[in-house]
Amino acid sequence: MFWHLIAAIVAGVAGAGIGLLLRSLTRKRVPKWIIPVCAGAGMLAYTIHYEYTWFESTEARLPEGSVVVSSEEGEMLWRPWTMKFPMPLGYTVLDSANAQVEETSQGRVARFVLYRFKKEHLMSTVTSAPYMLLCSEETMFRLNDAGQAKFDSMVKLEADEALYQHMCAGDR
Repeated sequence: MFWHLIAAIVAGVAGAGIGLLLRSLTRKRVPKWIIPVCAGAGMLAYTIHYEYTWFESTEARLPEGSVVVSSEEGEMLWRPWTMKFPMPLGYTVLDSANAQVEETSQGRVARFVLYRFKKEHLMSTVTSAPYMLLCSEETMFRLNDAGQAKFDSMVKLEADEALYQHMCAGDR
């Protein structure tokens, strides 16, 4: 967060420099208010750039074996450009390097950890939880601290979802 504040200030100073350059190139025919307008435009441009590149930059820092299984984009009324170009709000990552897949008499059972990355304003949050997936029933449960399934968290998956494909389809 601190570095984003520094980057926004630098973008504002650069924008103000462009405003000063415009004033000097036009021999001060451009009004003085162009300087703070350019500074604000620079800060706004940096913020918009950060919001739209957040997903790619955090995804690039994921460790090997991590798979993005879902992502979410959204619109915000106070950011009218998101109505035309929705911005990334969050995504879910499967830690496939540490996933455990077991063949049982009822079919394939997978245990894994899902990480949820979410962006709220300029802050990023990460939450994680262990899950169990019953491939034959296409059902996923969140596990409690003791490793037992919490049936109130049951989610039915579709066979074409990335999480189901990665854990249940193919040779794992």
